[in-house]
Amino acid sequence: MNNIDYVKLYAEKMRDDNRLFAQQKILIESQLRGSSSLFKRMFKGDFKTEARKYLKGRGLI
Repeated sequence: MNNIDYVKLYAEKMRDDNRLFAQQKILIESQLRGSSSLFKRMFKGDFKTEARKYLKGRGLI
């Protein structure tokens, strides 16, 4: 099964069972809250400046 087949299968399952969408939404919102909390703790103060320093230090920008 390639990626597009998986996406089609998942979309069909979500269409047939709306509970999957609700579960996915809860998961995504939970991950968003966790990431937000982590980054707020990592980059206290000026978020943008501190985040840039971090990314530059990792060679990502």
